[in-house]
Amino acid sequence: MTVCAAPLPQENNMQQSLVEKFIALVGTKNAITDKETQVPYLREWRDMWRGETPVVLRPASTAEVSAIMKLAHETDTKIVPQSGNTGLVNGQLPQGDEVLLSLDRMTRIIEVNAADNSMTVEGGCILQNLQAAADGADRQLGLSIASEGSCRIGGNLSTNAGGLNVLAFGVAREQCLGLEVVLADGRVWQSLKALRKDNTGYDLRDLFIGAEGTLGIITAAVLKLYPKPKRHDTVLCAVPSPEAALHLLNLMKGESGNRLIAFELMPAIGLGFAVKYLNAVNPLAEPSPWYVLFEAADANPGAIEEGLGKALEQGLITDAALAQNETQRKSFWNVRECLSESQKFEGGSIKHDVSVPVSKLPDFIAAATTAVNKFMPAARVVCFGHMGDGNMHFNVTQPVGMDKQEYLDHWRGMNEVVFAEVLKRGGSISAEHGIGRLKAVDMPHIKTPLELELMRGIKNLLDPKGILNPGRVLPLE
Repeated sequence: MTVCAAPLPQENNMQQSLVEKFIALVGTKNAITDKETQVPYLREWRDMWRGETPVVLRPASTAEVSAIMKLAHETDTKIVPQSGNTGLVNGQLPQGDEVLLSLDRMTRIIEVNAADNSMTVEGGCILQNLQAAADGADRQLGLSIASEGSCRIGGNLSTNAGGLNVLAFGVAREQCLGLEVVLADGRVWQSLKALRKDNTGYDLRDLFIGAEGTLGIITAAVLKLYPKPKRHDTVLCAVPSPEAALHLLNLMKGESGNRLIAFELMPAIGLGFAVKYLNAVNPLAEPSPWYVLFEAADANPGAIEEGLGKALEQGLITDAALAQNETQRKSFWNVRECLSESQKFEGGSIKHDVSVPVSKLPDFIAAATTAVNKFMPAARVVCFGHMGDGNMHFNVTQPVGMDKQEYLDHWRGMNEVVFAEVLKRGGSISAEHGIGRLKAVDMPHIKTPLELELMRGIKNLLDPKGILNPGRVLPLE
């Protein structure tokens, strides 16, 4: 696979009269046809892919989204929904005559209900703004991901985002109580309920979460809130191996009273990139092959220090730093948050968002690293991520001095090498980033014929004309 920064060679054949009909639904000021002005909507943040569209539509309400989909259904027009354009699998960029529908004007926080521990919001709300609104009500929103300053909740739900706190709160699906969804023909399914229990047949909500906009467009949601922690214990520690990190995870779960909310594994090479290129600060004096950043919320006073003492005695850690204030806590987390961005300074990176059972992570990391070294001996493995829930970002940085595009031309081969080790251990080749266009080609290899038949049946039922995000999740037939 060649990762291309230029638009795919597809022609835009949409008639101007049809474009004008779509523009009329949102108003001229909220439709973008100028190519330069469209760029932020059509360029993926790593500049790996670029899109093309006759028009970017920016509706301000569910009614306008419904009108757009009714016209699209009548005219067989393909629609690509987009939230914050932070996706990593090329699921949000239109091509050719596909119309881009952006939710970036649908940003109302409809209600924050502290008594029900819920909030009702529109699909275009930026995640960080929702976190702030929850905080203002003395509550916490469980979802936290690296792109939270620009990603939007509709996209988070459509991709079933994971992030840093899955260990405590679960993925996006587990944090959603109700949805409002515009279907492919413009009909609106509205179920904005704050119920914790609703046992009345098929759960349609879960059908749309994780569907990546292929079954409907999420325009609003009811999200769970949680009591805001009174204090955090945040620790960055040096560990000799992933095996030691796994034992540390289990030890600290017990010592904290099962109050861990995050447990992140980081390699020396990744931390080194973060320090070198983004001025991240490593508080530990001695180098280590691996590091763990973990955080507990409202653990018993002294419990974390006692657990660290036991970990040191057992050889699970060689050093540790416990944040003494909020400034230090943010500095520790900054190290982790810099890992993804810092890799780009070293050239091409072939990324794998994978998961295996937590107990099999050390074995997977060792086996996949060996397989990569055999496939391309000079490639550099940068494996990091959410060890607490089994999700690793097994990224592979290009060999020093190799041409970037030459390296990225090995994308498919590298995928096959890594995915083979994932599947041997009953894992998933997409833990939290979704399938998009990038991994749609892999679906026939990781899903059984029956699974694909059922998925296509659902798609055909809800989108019989195939106009919603075509070619994403399921490969085109």
